[in-house]
Amino acid sequence: MNETMIYYGLTLLALIITLGAQMFISASYSKYSKVRTKRGLTGEQAARLMLDRNGLRDVTVTPVEGTLTDHYDPRKKTVRLSRNVYSGNSVAAVAVACHECGHAVQDSKGYAMMKIRSALVPVTNLASRAGYIAILVGLIFGSYTFVYAGILAEAVILLFQLVTLPVEINASRRALAQIKDSGLLAVDEYPQGRTVLAAAALTYVAGVISVLLQIFRLIILFGGRRDRR
Repeated sequence: MNETMIYYGLTLLALIITLGAQMFISASYSKYSKVRTKRGLTGEQAARLMLDRNGLRDVTVTPVEGTLTDHYDPRKKTVRLSRNVYSGNSVAAVAVACHECGHAVQDSKGYAMMKIRSALVPVTNLASRAGYIAILVGLIFGSYTFVYAGILAEAVILLFQLVTLPVEINASRRALAQIKDSGLLAVDEYPQGRTVLAAAALTYVAGVISVLLQIFRLIILFGGRRDRR
């Protein structure tokens, strides 16, 4: 009974943390996407200025469909911005665009954590697909070898999340430094941009906690079943 309560308690906690972080970033983005910058720069213009300032004229900036789908593609040297960010001239648009350019700067400087993250991507993709399959097989056939393999897969995902966190925080720091030094946002707008990026970083913190709780849940669930056998 206690194990069941702990399991569902951890499940609820993970859900609350994940939803809370998502709500915070959505609320912050929504709020500051309505605040027009005094300079009137669009996300695309701010991105181009930051890239050029760092000598990255070979990096292109293109729009992409969706909301908060912004990302940097190191293979194609392209910063892809969601259309609201690409064409928007809001505080949120400038902050998000510069954050993605922060990843381009990391790439150009050979930032170690970004290299490690890129190397982990294929392994993490495999772990994401195979982990639950292994756990399901373990449940069906009563094989704890498969269950442990599933938990190991979750550990790989946790490692990826732990590496991703400093990469994202560093990109935001680079973005904020560029915003401040280049005056992409006015002095009174700077704290607003920082809030947007802090909210975004919180989602990655939530991701780490969520995966960690998932591992604990699996250990409690299958550890309890093994003890009862």
